[in-house]
Amino acid sequence: MNTSHSVSQLGELIRDVPDFPKPGILFKDITPLLADPQAFRSLTTHLAKLVPPHSTCLASIESRGFILGAAIANHLGLGLVLVRKPGKLPFSTFSHSYDLEYGRDTLQIHVDALSSQDHVCIVDDVLATGGTASAAEVLCLETGATVTGFAFLMELGFLSGRKKLKAQAQSLMHL
Repeated sequence: MNTSHSVSQLGELIRDVPDFPKPGILFKDITPLLADPQAFRSLTTHLAKLVPPHSTCLASIESRGFILGAAIANHLGLGLVLVRKPGKLPFSTFSHSYDLEYGRDTLQIHVDALSSQDHVCIVDDVLATGGTASAAEVLCLETGATVTGFAFLMELGFLSGRKKLKAQAQSLMHL
């Protein structure tokens, strides 16, 4: 049984879903990739290589970023901080609103999730317009942490989301 998938093999497991969640959006469905245990293991290994070595923890963005962030944090032996939509975190939070390619949203992080001692890499599945990733970066900085970089599974380069980020972004796949 093959336990090592190349990045291109992993890409073949990502399904395009047109007009989701709104007409005109081409959604990248990673559930087939996650359902294949060897592919998921390979994905985790590939993504872990994108995390800057001086990172002390990861922050992942709701919701698919949670899956990837948890796997990578476990693989690297790092802690994981969750960046969530409003009303999902049980303690005091910082909030930041932003524009996305199909609307407006808000993200939150616990006020005590990170400190000035933390060097955090932000993990998510897709870098599109950069609004979500930028909001997560603002929130991590608001806690006092240093953002070491971003690790994305996919980047939609034609949307130029990377330009909104202060920290360096790395992506496994460029679409």
